[in-house]
Amino acid sequence: MMTNRKKQVLQEVFGFDSFRPLQEQAVDKILAGEDVLLILPTGGGKSLCYQLPALLMDGILVVVSPLLALMQDQILGLESKGISATMLSSMQSMEEIRVTEEALKNQEIKVLFVAPERLNNDYFLSFLDSLNIAFFAVDEAHCVSEWGHEFRADYRELGLLKTRFHDISVAAFTATATPQVEKDIVAQLNFKQKENIIRGTVFRDNLYINASVRQGNGYQQVLSFLEKRQNEQGIIYAQSRAKTESLAKFLQEQGFQAQAYHAGLSPTDRKSAFANFVGEKTDIMVATIAFGMGIDKSDIRFVIHTSIPKTIEAYYQEIGRAGRDGVSSEVLLLYGTADIGVLSRFIDEVENEDYRNLAFGKLNTVKQYAFSESCRHQALSRYFDENIEPCKTMCDSCNEPDTERKDITELAQKFLSTVYRTEQRFGQNYVIDVLRGSKVQKVLNNQHEDLTVYGIGQELSKPQWKMIGDRLLELELIQVSGEYGSLVLTNQARSVLKSEESVDIRAVNFNISKKGSSSSKKSRSAPPKYNFDEAIFESLRALRLEIATETEMPAYVIFDNKTLQAMAYFLPNNKDKFLKVNGVGEVKYEKYGKQFLALINTLRADDFQEPIQ
Repeated sequence: MMTNRKKQVLQEVFGFDSFRPLQEQAVDKILAGEDVLLILPTGGGKSLCYQLPALLMDGILVVVSPLLALMQDQILGLESKGISATMLSSMQSMEEIRVTEEALKNQEIKVLFVAPERLNNDYFLSFLDSLNIAFFAVDEAHCVSEWGHEFRADYRELGLLKTRFHDISVAAFTATATPQVEKDIVAQLNFKQKENIIRGTVFRDNLYINASVRQGNGYQQVLSFLEKRQNEQGIIYAQSRAKTESLAKFLQEQGFQAQAYHAGLSPTDRKSAFANFVGEKTDIMVATIAFGMGIDKSDIRFVIHTSIPKTIEAYYQEIGRAGRDGVSSEVLLLYGTADIGVLSRFIDEVENEDYRNLAFGKLNTVKQYAFSESCRHQALSRYFDENIEPCKTMCDSCNEPDTERKDITELAQKFLSTVYRTEQRFGQNYVIDVLRGSKVQKVLNNQHEDLTVYGIGQELSKPQWKMIGDRLLELELIQVSGEYGSLVLTNQARSVLKSEESVDIRAVNFNISKKGSSSSKKSRSAPPKYNFDEAIFESLRALRLEIATETEMPAYVIFDNKTLQAMAYFLPNNKDKFLKVNGVGEVKYEKYGKQFLALINTLRADDFQEPIQ
């Protein structure tokens, strides 16, 4: 009986004919009243796993979420499906809170969103005692663990849910958790069923991963990437507020619809930029990491990092914002040794030695990932303790097999010797200046023009020497150390200096184009699921935007791009056919179906051959 109800709600409310992998397993655990931790990559459908069982259970679902924007986004999505949802937050007036509490007491609300800090409030906990609670859902559960990349003290206190509400189950959800973090989450949340950990695969088969050495400020590489993605929406992450502003201005000057987003903007400006992006008035958001966690937008087609992120966990979460709808998407990481120095300085300021050492370890791992020549997807999976075969076609490393390599042993010896002769006190740019015989004042002040290594590398350009330095970092022959990002030799460097070990590099990587374009790298992605007419798809998008503007809803909440692509392919011309499109349920049909059917009937040719649905 319950199986039939599950499938009915899945189809009528959420518009899906079947569950995605692992969703039903998590739903069944919740319906059985058990505690459960679900680890699914971004776009795997975690929110459905707590929203659907809430509709099949008596009482209110209480969702703990870290950001107001994330709560607001989910509330809009639930309301679009006819599900009553609200939040209690510090942004509300006393009267708004009173009205919300009354509605909760009267069982007029099905889903309540709260921030973790509210659960440290005795009044609120007493108020929860008066409600009929179905279960608790903890979103972004990696914040619970001190070993995670976004640890929050308020999340650490959520173990009180099980100590205060003994008989109410807790379901926790995250996209990223190492084995150490998942064990910590289960322990800190006081799970009764500690074995209930459901882990999905890390591999995203619709995501093509690129990584390139950043050349200069990387602007030309970004431009080359974007020129193939006109009218697509994406996020570009920059390391500082100033860099978001300058890159957004550069892109605007090149004719792109881009905006900057960072914590230094006024609340009004941030809200406006966010609304423009979700409302499809802005294509590109150039942001610090302050942007993204609070967005449930499913049709982001690309994510670019203009520098190395702090951790693999952060990187995986951020690239996961592309292609949540399952449609082919692409990500690009631009990296350089200077990034390691900047991030190292931040870590050096951490007072707790254990956390500082943990942060340095994570930084070293993400550095190795960036500089690696092996399969990107395999490296990410390995970090999260999952073993997969190389992707073969979905990353730059696999798409560019090692057909030709260049021996750089002698050049590596020159570089390592210069690091040694300058007493391992300087960063990569300075070492290269000495190698190339630069007469910059700093070199002359240090009298390094008198060294035997001064000028021994004039045959190579600065970008080529940077490539060699990066390769030596990857091979751990040198490492970045200290507050100023100085290069120091490792024990392994000795065998290269003595010619006992050789060093090589991909020839294609060494032949850097002077323009700094990344276009030499192949950019491939999985073929679209449906071979639809682009003009028809754009007409459907235009109607969606019109409805979104009228209803003041984000466009992707009405129908995501994947659903619009299916409509453009099948061109359903009646209610029954329309409801067969994945992502269309009874509720959304009642709200928007007639408008879309009217448009589709004008787009269908008389001789249209209907595909089999």
